[in-house]
Amino acid sequence: MSNNKKEYDIVVIGSGPGGYVCALRAAQLGFDVALIEKYNTLGGTCLNVGCIPSKALLDSSEHYHNASHTFDSHGIRLENLKVDMPQMIKRKNEVVEQTCNGVSFLMKKNKIDVYHGMGSFVDEHTIKVKSEKGEEQLKAEKIVIATGSKPNTPEAFNYDKKRVITSTEALNLKEVPAKMVVVGGGVIGLELGSVFARLGAEVSVIEYMDTILPGMDKDGSKELMRSMKKLGVKFHLKHSVEKVKVSKNQVKVSFKKRDGDDIKDLTVDYCLVSIGRIPYTQGLGLENAGLQTDDRGRIPVNEHLQTDKPHIYAIGDVIRGAMLAHKAEEEGILVAESIAGQKPHIDYNLIPNVVYTWPEFASVGKTEDQLKEEGIPYKSGKFPFKALGRSRASGDLEGLVKIIAHKETDEVLGVHIVGPRAADLIAQSVAVMEYRGSAEDISRMSHAHPTYAEAVKEAALAATDGRPLHI
Repeated sequence: MSNNKKEYDIVVIGSGPGGYVCALRAAQLGFDVALIEKYNTLGGTCLNVGCIPSKALLDSSEHYHNASHTFDSHGIRLENLKVDMPQMIKRKNEVVEQTCNGVSFLMKKNKIDVYHGMGSFVDEHTIKVKSEKGEEQLKAEKIVIATGSKPNTPEAFNYDKKRVITSTEALNLKEVPAKMVVVGGGVIGLELGSVFARLGAEVSVIEYMDTILPGMDKDGSKELMRSMKKLGVKFHLKHSVEKVKVSKNQVKVSFKKRDGDDIKDLTVDYCLVSIGRIPYTQGLGLENAGLQTDDRGRIPVNEHLQTDKPHIYAIGDVIRGAMLAHKAEEEGILVAESIAGQKPHIDYNLIPNVVYTWPEFASVGKTEDQLKEEGIPYKSGKFPFKALGRSRASGDLEGLVKIIAHKETDEVLGVHIVGPRAADLIAQSVAVMEYRGSAEDISRMSHAHPTYAEAVKEAALAATDGRPLHI
């Protein structure tokens, strides 16, 4: 293309994990790339108000919880222990800043031009970037939409960002609330609910379905809920929120059973609305490029992630599938490599899902309910962490590993782990399943002793012939 830096091979709109990774991979492959981000910092929701800051607070709150509840058993005595919430938030902000600065460094290193401002289509090859400094236009042979998602906040919840909040505001609370209601028993609600429960808040979770984490393994969900109840979290399953009334310093949440009439009230300091996220396409001017969204606000794409205009791609939360940072990353890489003429692929069944509570909950592949629905014969094996030497040594006794394999071929079809470092342990199962390995394959791999990973081996033994070694 022209040497004029207003013309590019590829323009990526959105600098979240999908967008910036797509830009990086495209630059590595020799393309002239521009990245547009409407905010002042790169990284999108994940790095700024999502994955990274929430994990920083999760770790900080877990340190405090251990100091106040388990250090005594390790022979560590502490006095005058307290939460310094401003310092906790300060550390979280420092982690975010370092991570975002790292992305900016990678952009410079790979000679990717970054434009800060709101990007929108002028036509199918032209993007307007509007900022406080003015407007400029970029032309591109290929365009990638990676604008992510935002919290779903229906008007009925009276979302005011002060007392009725989403994850964005929850990550910056300067105090530990005495009481908090979390509406929604999904990943984000449970993670942030556990943060404040560990710090001493009285947390109640209201979930419309009959289980937390709908869609994930039911045994794992029950195990995690049992663990969170020990933190003092109260669960109201099969309930719907009817009304949210905000006063100066409190919120009254009225709710009832799905099939009942009796209204219950909870008066709390904060109501955290966590009922999912919706694709963010506001202000993109999709119509100027001849594009539309579906009935759920998503941009339709084909198997190559191309929109109705083949040179325009969409990835991440704005398209179908789970709203996961690593799913968006894989899609960003797929797009960059496809444009380069390569033949990448993604097996969406093998995108792992993780809940970063403690214990963590990580899954990959099919659940038992899905296999029953599809009529696939299966067998399963379980192993509890409390039977593991490494868990006894660390005191992390809660949780289990569950491996589901094909009844006839022994191919691993699903792995579900609730336990310490489940988020890291799941990678082994993803690797085995990518190569269509069997439960016996896992059981015959040498696992270092003592490690948490031995629980995976034991569950594989249980799935193979029903005979784990240590129970």
